[in-house]
Amino acid sequence: MLEINLLPIREARRKADLRQYMMQLVLMVILAVGGIGLVHSRIGDHVERVQARVRQMQNDIDQFKPQLEQVAAFKKRKGELEKKIDVIDGLDRDRTGPVRVLSELSARTPNRLWLTSLSTKGTTISMQGQSLDNELVALFLRSLGDSEYFGNVDLDSTKLGAEKGGLKLVTFRIRAEIVNPKGQAVTSAAKKTAKRA
Repeated sequence: MLEINLLPIREARRKADLRQYMMQLVLMVILAVGGIGLVHSRIGDHVERVQARVRQMQNDIDQFKPQLEQVAAFKKRKGELEKKIDVIDGLDRDRTGPVRVLSELSARTPNRLWLTSLSTKGTTISMQGQSLDNELVALFLRSLGDSEYFGNVDLDSTKLGAEKGGLKLVTFRIRAEIVNPKGQAVTSAAKKTAKRA
């Protein structure tokens, strides 16, 4: 019987299989390196585009920075001017308020009734005067109560005063709150006293 030695064929097949595995391994390493290189290239391109956009935005910011500073300065100036306008409006209201109150007081004062003194403290006005009779004082109180410039009108006192020219005069004291037509209290900067004869 013939004997065939199969060891060299097995050895050759084993070497071929080993070579094939090595080729597959090298091919896998090449594909992995190629894939990593491709991903790296794409990420690098993306990073470069983002950096270019950041540089462009920074250039735009640097270009518009003087305009932004001007806008901020204009806003600050506008705020200051608005505050000044508010102060001027307040001063104008305070300047014309007493004139209107005195004009209203003059229009509501009946004939044969005289105010001898007038003083204000805050929003409270105190009046002293003389009249020919108590009916004129009552008419004056009702007239002040109907005014949109006065509220909480109250008679403090009345009394028969001195005789002048054969007439006995009634002296009175009235207290009221000064309000403006919109219903807000009118403020006075300081206590003022005026006398009328």
